[in-house]
Amino acid sequence: MNRQRLRGLVRKEFLQIIRDPSAIAIAFVLPVLLLLLFGYGVSLNARGVPLAVVVDQPSAQTSSFVGGLEQSAYFAPTTYPDIAAARHALMTRQVDGIVWLRGDFTRLALTGRSAPVAVWMNGVDANNARIMEGYLQGVWQNWLQLEAERQGKPLLLPVSVQARIWFNPAVRSRDFLVPGLIAVIMTLIGALLTALVIARERERGTMEALMASPVTMAEILLGKLIPYFVLGMGGMALSVAMAVWLFAVPLVGSLWLLVLCSALFLLVALAMGLLISTLANSQFVAALVAVIVTFLPAFILSGFIFDIDSMPTVVQFLTHLVAARYYVAILQTVFLAGNVWPVILGNSAALMVMWAIFMGIAWRKSHKRLD
Repeated sequence: MNRQRLRGLVRKEFLQIIRDPSAIAIAFVLPVLLLLLFGYGVSLNARGVPLAVVVDQPSAQTSSFVGGLEQSAYFAPTTYPDIAAARHALMTRQVDGIVWLRGDFTRLALTGRSAPVAVWMNGVDANNARIMEGYLQGVWQNWLQLEAERQGKPLLLPVSVQARIWFNPAVRSRDFLVPGLIAVIMTLIGALLTALVIARERERGTMEALMASPVTMAEILLGKLIPYFVLGMGGMALSVAMAVWLFAVPLVGSLWLLVLCSALFLLVALAMGLLISTLANSQFVAALVAVIVTFLPAFILSGFIFDIDSMPTVVQFLTHLVAARYYVAILQTVFLAGNVWPVILGNSAALMVMWAIFMGIAWRKSHKRLD
């Protein structure tokens, strides 16, 4: 391998990147847009949920319970005169749930028996309905505790649950989504941009000049990979900076470990893109294949949003073929839990195996001829 020829190829590719605004946009503008969209616009937490409240017989107890709903950040309760009006509001999507305090609520609450509270939920969004149910259970438990203290009696419950949340005590979905989004961004930068490099040379007719030159195939491949590796690491640095300083996502683990694992995943993404570019004959086909084969699996099957353990068994098996799955696990661990070495080493080993496979296939498919 001739270093002078390699430097010339790297310089040529950097000039191509500078002259092509789309590459700069994908590497630096697209990460900013995706992070702003998911950081501010997407939330898995239910807050300010419109709730209909019907009270048959107002009393001090019903007022304190409704006050608990009003003080909760998760609900925006609205009082309705009767259950018929609340049902109409639920049917017309004005509210997402109904809390009905019936006429004997106060009597049963004062006698120590379970008070009848009817709760109806809009189950169109099943996940949101389950979250709302959990929040209402919390409001109910808080109200029981306050009533017991007001009466000077201990709260007698068959089971006392003390929840302790690790790694994300604030229970912010942003802290979960933003690290996983970095994997999607790195997949886009690494696979999509690299998938176009060889196909672009074929379309523009410059591949013949490269094949006629004394450069080797190894120099051509390295000359294509090195600039996009630098570009990808720059996009990663921008994404991590926005995650930590703009969205206040805690980085508990080592920054250098995060950089090392990110470089490893970027090599896998570059190898996948290079393989696609080697097999595709046009930039359009290469871009389409890169989106279908790399971006969509990274978005859906990596655990970035959807829990892998909740997927069918066959789909869980398929997720092992998605490189982003291992990188998402590393990102969420390093950001929220720290340097948990069993998780980091196991997923890093899987990424190294995938890099060797993709790079080996790309190398075998790359020949210094035009056929």
